[in-house]
Amino acid sequence: MGNFTSLRVADLPQNTPTSFELRPEKDALEAIKQDLGLLGLRKLSFVGQVRADGRRDWVLTGTLGATVIQRCVVTLEPVTTRIDMPVSRLYVADWSDPDEPEYEIPEGDETEPLGAEIDPEIVMIEALSLALPQYPRKDGAELGQADYTEPGKQAMTDEDAKPFAGLAELRDALKKDE
Repeated sequence: MGNFTSLRVADLPQNTPTSFELRPEKDALEAIKQDLGLLGLRKLSFVGQVRADGRRDWVLTGTLGATVIQRCVVTLEPVTTRIDMPVSRLYVADWSDPDEPEYEIPEGDETEPLGAEIDPEIVMIEALSLALPQYPRKDGAELGQADYTEPGKQAMTDEDAKPFAGLAELRDALKKDE
């Protein structure tokens, strides 16, 4: 994958949006499919524009479309999912990492430091990987409760795996003692 899709920020016009339309060919689709561990990838497209936001920042907005085929987490059969979603990124010139160590990037934060180039292809692949169903399932495929243990021992259940369930009772009991 060459970065022929990269847009040099220095070359972008400040006053008009720069449009892009990516529809990867067979070889590129195959490479992305392999990268993301998919069984199949069809009709991948990323169409949008890059425009100035203020004097130094840039915004990329687009629509990602793809048909992906993954293995069902239960039956391992192929599951097909259609993805159609808006994608946006804000590229900030004055990027500074927050100083507080406990600062967390908000979920779905689409802000990135502005580099010399903006590459819609990288954004497309990143957005696709984030949009993939994490646990694809065939319709009607149910994951039953499986209890694993050594012979002769009590199997751990899903309830046992919730270690904090009993803490509320313990806290209440301690308060009574005070």
